Amino acid sequence: MTQIDRHPLPSGISGLSGLLVAAALLGAGAARAQDTPPAIDPADFSRCLGQLKGTPAFRPISAATYARHTDGLAADPSVLVLLNRQPEFTLPVWDYLAMLVDDERVADGRAAYGRWHDTLQKIAQQSGVAPEIVVGVWGVESNFGQNLGGRPLVQSLATLSCFGRRQSYFRGEFAAALRILQEGHIAADKLSGSWAGAFGQTQFMPSTFFRSAVDFDGDGRRDIVDSVPDALASTAKFLQNAGWRRGEAWGFEVRLPAGYDTSGASRKAKRPIAAWRADGVTLADGAPLPDSLPRAGLLVPARREGGGPAFLVGRNFDALFSYNASENYALAIAQLSNLVAAPAGTPIGFVQPWPTDDPGLSRAQNRELQALLLTRGHDIGSADGLIGARTREAIKTEQQRLGMEADGRAGQKLLAALRGG
Repeated sequence: MTQIDRHPLPSGISGLSGLLVAAALLGAGAARAQDTPPAIDPADFSRCLGQLKGTPAFRPISAATYARHTDGLAADPSVLVLLNRQPEFTLPVWDYLAMLVDDERVADGRAAYGRWHDTLQKIAQQSGVAPEIVVGVWGVESNFGQNLGGRPLVQSLATLSCFGRRQSYFRGEFAAALRILQEGHIAADKLSGSWAGAFGQTQFMPSTFFRSAVDFDGDGRRDIVDSVPDALASTAKFLQNAGWRRGEAWGFEVRLPAGYDTSGASRKAKRPIAAWRADGVTLADGAPLPDSLPRAGLLVPARREGGGPAFLVGRNFDALFSYNASENYALAIAQLSNLVAAPAGTPIGFVQPWPTDDPGLSRAQNRELQALLLTRGHDIGSADGLIGARTREAIKTEQQRLGMEADGRAGQKLLAALRGG
């Protein structure tokens, strides 16, 4: 997949990284008629909540717990807008990775690795998941706990349980959220996250919490919001459950022979590493393929655009993919993990360049671009590094003025042109 993050409803995890990228793709900040929240009759909402408490999913929830968290609860119509939005703009893989794996996140990841080194080592001994992988997930999902989301889960999930698409799915998540509160794992005022219900340091859905959350600090609660040890150990447990294999690499960048046919490339079409060697595939630097990956599939994210970096990926990459159902998302975690564990000064990018003459921007560069647009009088809000609808409209205006293709994309060429005045 070369243009990604259409962000369907989550199957188990719905990360803030994805939501932040989706905010740009979905036109955050745009004032559009179809984005007006629907009117919800409070009586209809109250009636729905009254009916839900007697359904099978809510049988584990006591009447007292249910009443405590739903009596007087108001619906949040804005989540229905987010549920029904379709992205207007898709990101090429090089833009996506530039946003998620940049110098800031690598530096923060190395600092987090150092701070939590002993805890991460203990988690790795128990789970078999390498510390840098856990740190990579943490960084991509919530920027190391800096972006947890601020929507009350009970309100969001209750609304989605009564209105809109996939109500049965959200009812299960709503019941799981109430069970988390009933069992005392997380306080009600701390149970906030994304509009779809993901929460915590590494963004679990409530049902995922009960499959994978771990009380690693031994306080009797599985607190993935305020307990970093619990959150990191729970992340490793999720990957274990997804089939993570101890001591096996997620994959590596490779060099393909000239003219190599990649038409059938797929991470799912795994072959013995010896077969790839026989085809003349090497590591990106020309070294022989290692034995740390017994079977692998070929991933060429920008194949349709003309090539770019290629990767052999194994079962552990599939485990990363299961976290958010996007190959580019999994690649972002994998690359961030590599860089967190690499010596300082290791280049951010891959050996083979992406097939573009206009690479993507880091978060710092996005903020700089927005600041330049603000100085030119464009009403785009704050320079927050998220390229939403208003920023793209301003970009189009500047692109037209500069004689560039007015596609609304934030790239290195536009940034250089605006820097030049």
